[in-house]
Amino acid sequence: TGYGDDHTREIMRQELRERLIQAEREGRPLRVYCGYDPRTTDLHLGHTITMHKLRQFQEFGHHVIFLIGSFTSLIGDPDDVKAREILTPEKVAENAQTYKEQAFKILDPKKTEVRHNSEWLAELGFLDVIKLAQHFTVQQFLAREGFSNRLEDGNPIYLHEFFYPLMQGYDPIGLKADAQVGGQDQLFNLMAGRQLMQKLGVQPQVVIAMGESLPGTDGIEKMSKSKGNHIALLSEPGQMYTSLMKLPDFAMPLYFKLLLGWSQEDVDDMMVRINRGEVEPQEVKAGMALDITTIFHGREAALQGREFSRKAMQEGGIPDDIAEHVILSDTPLVDLLVVTGLCKSKGDAKRQIQGGGVRRDSDKVTDFDEIVRVTDLPTVLQY
Repeated sequence: TGYGDDHTREIMRQELRERLIQAEREGRPLRVYCGYDPRTTDLHLGHTITMHKLRQFQEFGHHVIFLIGSFTSLIGDPDDVKAREILTPEKVAENAQTYKEQAFKILDPKKTEVRHNSEWLAELGFLDVIKLAQHFTVQQFLAREGFSNRLEDGNPIYLHEFFYPLMQGYDPIGLKADAQVGGQDQLFNLMAGRQLMQKLGVQPQVVIAMGESLPGTDGIEKMSKSKGNHIALLSEPGQMYTSLMKLPDFAMPLYFKLLLGWSQEDVDDMMVRINRGEVEPQEVKAGMALDITTIFHGREAALQGREFSRKAMQEGGIPDDIAEHVILSDTPLVDLLVVTGLCKSKGDAKRQIQGGGVRRDSDKVTDFDEIVRVTDLPTVLQY
């Protein structure tokens, strides 16, 4: 787990033990949740780290809540560089349409309660927000890494961005939660919830902060929708398999550990075998890609995805069953990515291009304004 210091980790471990004993005495399961903001339509592989932890709680008989951040998404978790675009409620609702479907690839739908934090946050009045805000100081918020980095770099920090941790901190009160699961990058927001509960005389939630994050397709930075380095859960099998095969070799250990549940000992043993030349890295990665794709699409679809990937990427050929789209005039490539269903929107298409995930005839696309001309046909688009 990632609490930043051993003292906090030990406090949370002890509190979780005490809360389990308390719940058993009261004859009830723990209420455990994690929140997911529908800033875009996609949940990605990185989100499944916390989902797997929620699934563990389900298997032990506890009550799990999948929280859709329908209100927190309007602002979005503050970025390290700049303020996020404020979304409309309609856009958030559109983005959230498939979130349950995506979450149930990991969570048991029969044991999952789905909630939206607009249920309680939208009901707060301005005076309510003022009363909540009195429990925090500006100094506390500026100590948050994202804000402190922007302050140091001279980048503006807008007042409304302070509302995000305040809103997220109110979620466990709205849910009457015993525990919240979150990534280590969310530690400030998670602890804000504990502080607010204590100030309001409510038994504070136990924070379960995951210690490791899944790197994105660059193998370095944390997987993130905003950075365009993510692998979406709704990716087609061939697309998911191909994205996994493109990962740098050094990123494989965390994928084995966090997505496939390998022990650190098994991961270390595999890397030793690779370094000794006993196994080829690409063979290991191919097995990893197949197993991960199987989790989200089933074995048969994963095998078909592997075959698609090999034909399209490794052998330089075009699969026989590749989807075709006819154009009669020169067309922006971004438009084609949307109309063919490869991307959800023009914004999504641009993010994928920026993240290096779009190829045309095996060459990486880098220009948002690239045009597919009739004289260039046929051409193959891949994502």
